[in-house]
Amino acid sequence: MGTYINVGNAGFQSCRNSEYVDKSGLIRIFNQTLNTERRYSCVTRSRRFGKSMAAKMLYAYYDQSCDSRSLFTDLEIAQDPDFERNLNKFPVIFLDLSDFVTRYKDETIIPQMDTKLKEDIQEAYPDIPIKADDDLMDYLIRIVASTQRQFIFIVDEWDAICREFQPGTRAMDAYLDWLRRLFKGGQSMQVFAGVYMTGILPVKKYKMQSAMNNFIEYSMVEPVDMGQYFGFTKDEVRSLAAKYGMDFDELEKWYDGYQIGDELSMFNPNSVMQAIDAGRCRSYWAATGSFDTVSEYIRMNYEGLKDDVISMLAGERCKVDPTGFGNDMSDIQSKDDVLTVLIHLGYLSYNWRRDECYIPNREVAGEMVNAVKSNKWQPVVDALQKSERLLQSTLDGDEEAVVRGVDAAHDENTSILSYNDENSLACVLSIAYYYARNDYVIHRELPTGRGFADLVLIPRKHVDSPAIILELKVNRDADSAIAQIHRRQYPAKVAEYADRLMLVGINYDRQTKQHTCRIEHWSQNNDQR
Repeated sequence: MGTYINVGNAGFQSCRNSEYVDKSGLIRIFNQTLNTERRYSCVTRSRRFGKSMAAKMLYAYYDQSCDSRSLFTDLEIAQDPDFERNLNKFPVIFLDLSDFVTRYKDETIIPQMDTKLKEDIQEAYPDIPIKADDDLMDYLIRIVASTQRQFIFIVDEWDAICREFQPGTRAMDAYLDWLRRLFKGGQSMQVFAGVYMTGILPVKKYKMQSAMNNFIEYSMVEPVDMGQYFGFTKDEVRSLAAKYGMDFDELEKWYDGYQIGDELSMFNPNSVMQAIDAGRCRSYWAATGSFDTVSEYIRMNYEGLKDDVISMLAGERCKVDPTGFGNDMSDIQSKDDVLTVLIHLGYLSYNWRRDECYIPNREVAGEMVNAVKSNKWQPVVDALQKSERLLQSTLDGDEEAVVRGVDAAHDENTSILSYNDENSLACVLSIAYYYARNDYVIHRELPTGRGFADLVLIPRKHVDSPAIILELKVNRDADSAIAQIHRRQYPAKVAEYADRLMLVGINYDRQTKQHTCRIEHWSQNNDQR
């Protein structure tokens, strides 16, 4: 067993010995690219979304030095017509670039990597010597000419060098030349039946893109047909929850919410598995090592970024244009660049049909709040603290305190709102009640054209709190807001909480710019209509 070639299937065997969710359908997609113009794949996704596990699965499947049949016979790929054709049929080179980035901190990294790969490969081909002036590609060309067997090349953390070295440095220029030599040269297609690279960021645009424009890219922004293999689906998590006695609703609240291409409800796989191992849901995000990076980007505070973060913490969605991002984390030029990086890192989800991004779940929202606090965005920190007090005032039925809280939220967020627009006022309420998201699922109903908007707060499972219906009126009075709730029979929407329900009417006067509030405890046994 080699270090970079003939690695074997021990890595995937370890995955199968653990709880494994079948993602072998990815092999079918890659099989279809072998020895075609699409043989070069760059599949990038966030940390903790199964990049390395997919790489282990691929080299276990293709590696000719082992017999992996028993690892795959009960998986989806075994039903594919090409399963037998490619199973353990190729010499596979596997390279994890993070291993080299931790050892070499200057331009020697590429020569060292090239040399170590050649030396390891020669042990597998002792009858084919390395010539004095051979680089890796020279040596592979001669091996293929002698054996008539093409290679599969799998690269994990392909962008580790890009994240470690600045553009224009000798190391980056040498890496660019190395990639071009391997995968863009005239004999590359004779040497490689397929190339699979994975990492966090897609291929850099401009100079690097010209060297790798033959790669088909799959990413968090554009996964093409691989979206279902980027994370866990709802059905997969529901099965895991049933098997291990976990509360599916809790797993959904904490780790769901990612839209990846046309897959509308994807879970963070690593967090789901850690929650199952621990027997409880909490944030497992801190171990990713990307928190400092996110804090740095937020600290840049490009025009409108702070306001977008506030809106997204309140459950809103923000417009983003990811097309201008150069796929270089060291070259951030705009708010759109920051939001796009956060999408690739998994801190935001992306709806490609509407060009919108949003915070996907409770786990990420908590980490975003930590990033905000670490950057001392004091107005935002104050707003979060006030939100906690506002929820408690609502539950206490303290109408004056609720008015003060909504007044403050309205004043503090006018930078992102049209002060007298009903839809914007509804957004104010979403922001003002941000803290409630810890214990409630918040449903916001947009204006219907009759000058109102409301929020419905449904307690999460195991939360011993009443449901809350909030109705907003403009230039009327708080009593009419309560009356409208009754008239439209809103309590029927939360029938499960008929005996524990609070009605909150809030009116905004455009002239005085003041709010009034009326709170009513409603019960089907004490109908106050």
